[in-house]
Amino acid sequence: MYVTLVYVHVKAECADAFIAATRENHLASTCEPGNRRFDVLRDAADPARFVLYEAYASAADAQAHKDTPHYRAWRDAVAPMMAEPRAGVAYVGLFPQEP
Repeated sequence: MYVTLVYVHVKAECADAFIAATRENHLASTCEPGNRRFDVLRDAADPARFVLYEAYASAADAQAHKDTPHYRAWRDAVAPMMAEPRAGVAYVGLFPQEP
């Protein structure tokens, strides 16, 4: 499994708009072939910080996600909301294992 944790810090006044845009991206992303999880987490101590946990069956599936209309719409919509550039860190998922 190919996993990316995306660390996001938005301007405080943009948190609600970020959540709304991200919900749409989340819903569409979970329908993609190859998607295993797409979790959206909000920092309990700082409500302007988020982590997206994106798990795909392969690196190719993760890359295909970036070519979808819903990802591109999300990327463009949230760009002006950022307090700092978002950072994606790639991981290799070990457990659970794919059957």
